[in-house]
Amino acid sequence: MTEKKNIAILGSTGSIGTQALDVIRANREAFAVEVLTGHGNADLLIKQALEFSPNTVVIADESKYQQVKEALQPHDIKVFAGNKAIAQVVQMESIDMVLAAIVGYAGLESTISAIRAGKQIALANKETLVVAGELVTQLAKENGVNLYPVDSEHSAIFQCLAGEFHNPVEKIYLTASGGPFRGKDKSFLSTVKKEQALKHPNWEMGAKITIDSASLMNKGLEVIEAKWLFGLKPEQIDVIVHPQSIVHSIVQFTDGSMKAQMGLPDMKLPIQYAMAYPQRIRSDFPRFDFLKYPQLTFEQADTKTFRNLALAYAAMNKGGNAPCVLNAANEVAVESFLRDRIGFLQMSDVVEKCLEKVDFIAKPGYDDYVATDKEARRVALEMI
Repeated sequence: MTEKKNIAILGSTGSIGTQALDVIRANREAFAVEVLTGHGNADLLIKQALEFSPNTVVIADESKYQQVKEALQPHDIKVFAGNKAIAQVVQMESIDMVLAAIVGYAGLESTISAIRAGKQIALANKETLVVAGELVTQLAKENGVNLYPVDSEHSAIFQCLAGEFHNPVEKIYLTASGGPFRGKDKSFLSTVKKEQALKHPNWEMGAKITIDSASLMNKGLEVIEAKWLFGLKPEQIDVIVHPQSIVHSIVQFTDGSMKAQMGLPDMKLPIQYAMAYPQRIRSDFPRFDFLKYPQLTFEQADTKTFRNLALAYAAMNKGGNAPCVLNAANEVAVESFLRDRIGFLQMSDVVEKCLEKVDFIAKPGYDDYVATDKEARRVALEMI
């Protein structure tokens, strides 16, 4: 790689953000950190800023502003606070790429702002496309912005499509590990606690996405994300359970040929691929050994027990603001489950009821998404 890429990491204190900084630490000749933003973990944000010397740091939680400012002032690092500031700093001319890794709906505004400013996007925030896929992809087209997927499954599809962009896709298969409760029935799931749900068999992830994986909502959100990223119809997207998490996803072409991307489950690989694209940079990540995995198995997803996946397909088929309702209701439900306010299976009940109750808008604009998100959260909280 010739010139260093200046990266803005939105959500640098989260799971994806910290792993992105691991990638940059190992490839300082390829990347420089221009902006770091965190939500409320001021101590970690300060530590990261002292190590990587970004131009600017933003802490979303305004009550932590003084602490961050005082720590970084002697180091000539600009400090701002609040979500509006995040949406503004992504427009800085010195930024080449924005890694959008803020969790959930909260990441939408800053991602849209970065696209409007013509920044290339490494997208780790799937909710952006779930909530406002039509709007975001249209904006990206208008501004000549590429969306490089960071989710391991979408990165796999993207890698399989390299050199194939002129060839029509017949179908894609997103693989799911099945999470910690694969094969369990409803009577078992009715008693599970968050501690069990937070133990993912293969991946190291943040709490929200780990719960989503356990309930298969994560796969539902990924299905909707894939529709927008790759311009697919709902019937072209299939989910298949693959407990070993080695095959990250599969593309099937119109001649019947299939391509899969494989590797050990490690988020640093798709992060690095998105940030360095179109180059592949050398890495010292552990290598996959076929002999340690003599069997790779595949099975159908159980959408009767894990209703979230079926609800996500229903929202995608309905279109309009339905996926926005699905996402907002799910964020409230997951938060409530993590606080022991509802059981594991009730999360699907909350999402289903919200999809029924919140007014449907067939052709939403940005303001409609904001209003829908607010309304869905209100309805969900009332039920809980």
